Amino acid sequence: MCTVIVSTTPGEPWPLLLAANRDERLDRAWEAPARHWPAHQHVVGPRDVPGGGSWLMVSDGGVVAAVLNRVGSLGPAPGKRSRGELPLIALAEPTAEAAARAVAATDAGSYRSYNMIVADRDRAFYLCGLGYGHAEITSLESGIHMVATAGPDDMTIPRIARHLPRFQTAATPSPPDWGSWTGLLSDRSLPAGSELNIPPRSGFGTTNASLVGLPADRALPANWVFAAGPPDRVPFDLVDFAAA
Repeated sequence: MCTVIVSTTPGEPWPLLLAANRDERLDRAWEAPARHWPAHQHVVGPRDVPGGGSWLMVSDGGVVAAVLNRVGSLGPAPGKRSRGELPLIALAEPTAEAAARAVAATDAGSYRSYNMIVADRDRAFYLCGLGYGHAEITSLESGIHMVATAGPDDMTIPRIARHLPRFQTAATPSPPDWGSWTGLLSDRSLPAGSELNIPPRSGFGTTNASLVGLPADRALPANWVFAAGPPDRVPFDLVDFAAA
């Protein structure tokens, strides 16, 4: 399971802001954001070593894609493809809307169930793939939304009930100043089950974190800062798109 917070405000200086914690088995190998995929040199993302794909990618054209496990679907399954392929499918497209349609056109039965966010400077979409048929697309209204193991803004999930109002009332970040979002993403305080930054439990926990902003000026690159470990213990460093 993971958590994604997305803020979409078209027309503002930073029309798309996204925060993400990756929660995974601590022994599952991964590599920091770079251009890991020779056939997809227009995308930057961390690489999941066993699966070969990624849970979060940003394209040079300004599209962001993040994929999350749904409840009860952690890890691989026989006969299923890696969900880390889905961001690559999405970011072959020039806009978030086209990306959402491309993912929805794939056979959701090829993958274990997933949630997905695809967004650009103009629009954001949530996709739900249930392991059969095709993923359903929901257009997200402007504002701040939070996704974990179920649908967006599901207040029955303790971490969303606790943290979504905190993001909604926090001052809007203006990258490279991410303000209080850094602290919110790093929150490991109790009660158990509502932490946004999950402490190690039975070989599982938060393994890294990202803050991504797309500026209104399309000539400028995304601002992406990445913590290569639990964000309360490891600093956020800038992802250099030119050197990636």
